Amino acid sequence: MNVEDIQSICRQLPAVTEDIKWGHDLVFSIGKMFCVVGLDQSPTSASFKVTDEEFEEMSIRPGFKPAPYVAKYKWVWVDDINRMKKTEWKKYLEQSYDLVKEKLSPKLKKELGLK
Repeated sequence: MNVEDIQSICRQLPAVTEDIKWGHDLVFSIGKMFCVVGLDQSPTSASFKVTDEEFEEMSIRPGFKPAPYVAKYKWVWVDDINRMKKTEWKKYLEQSYDLVKEKLSPKLKKELGLK
């Protein structure tokens, strides 16, 4: 896995934007962020939202922990993006996208062209 693989997965989702925030983090958003990749770290780290049920389980996996600042929203941080295979990344990034999309206001969903 590399940053380009994550970009490829995220870019396939409707209405996704991507930008650099805080000077060194690649952020994927759909009105609100759903994935953050730490570009200034080696190995490359990332954070994303998971379901309430998965949060505890994911947080105790080797190399994972509750994400700083956003753990209360059920985000996890992984110290190396290579800890998961591409198929897992696809599953979790699409799920994170869907979890964030569900919380968007009807007005914002309409503006973004989402149902």
